[in-house]
Amino acid sequence: MPASALMVLATFLFASMGVCVKLASDLYGTGEIVFYRGLIGASMLFVVSRVRRGTLATPVPSMHFWRSLTGVTALCMWFYSIGNLPLATAMTLNYMSSVWMALFLIGGAVALGTTRVDGKVVATVLLGFGGVALVLRPTMDQNQLWHGVVGLISGMISATAYLQVTALGRIGEPEYRTVFYFSLGGLIAGALITLLTGGFHAHSWKGAALLVAVGLLATTAQLLMTRAYATGRTLVNASLQYLGIAFSFGYGVLLFDDPVTAMALAGMVLIVGAGVAATLLRTKVTHSTDTTTMTES
Repeated sequence: MPASALMVLATFLFASMGVCVKLASDLYGTGEIVFYRGLIGASMLFVVSRVRRGTLATPVPSMHFWRSLTGVTALCMWFYSIGNLPLATAMTLNYMSSVWMALFLIGGAVALGTTRVDGKVVATVLLGFGGVALVLRPTMDQNQLWHGVVGLISGMISATAYLQVTALGRIGEPEYRTVFYFSLGGLIAGALITLLTGGFHAHSWKGAALLVAVGLLATTAQLLMTRAYATGRTLVNASLQYLGIAFSFGYGVLLFDDPVTAMALAGMVLIVGAGVAATLLRTKVTHSTDTTTMTES
């Protein structure tokens, strides 16, 4: 399957996962949802490693630890925001990760003296945060600002997790191993959070089905997206990834009667535009850095 098709399917599955998380939030705490998502994900990846005759043993446990720590923290905050915000709003704020990533990468390059501050980057970041202000304005009227801030921070932390995933890929760690340790981290963190906040709830058929769906959809989507980025063009994949916002918006209107406001729609458009522009600029900086490195070698 082409990388572009893999990415479209992955975004649809992530949006569908968001629906299940929102529905499950009425029955379970955030820690429980994270726990079962991690349990199902780790189990699936264990089977995948056996089918591929691979190994889960890793020569870089510390890298997996920090990737899991940041990734699971972002996941918990994202699931919390999904349960308390309109679905499309929570998804959009998390997708700010591309803008944060560009800011981190280019800021780091400036600090190292390998590039100068680009006015286009500044404009892109301002555009993204302008979009955030528009997206959050409707939720502020509903006294949901705190949930919006949590969603925004989840995107920022996700950016650091994505950078760590990239680093793991560059040293040759297979995607199933990276996703396995991330899922394992979610299992452990979810269990601790749940035990500290009142314990596990009893299951109903509806609740159990939602939890299983969250785990299956999330893990499958993550594997598809990882494969797409490994085989396709970064900018094309990053652009298609924003279809997740459109899918979530449709779900929110159809299933949850989420309000449709011109201000929120304009904010989503600004964030999508900023994210695509940030990815393009980041790709150029990375290519320039790689070229410089090769020349110096």
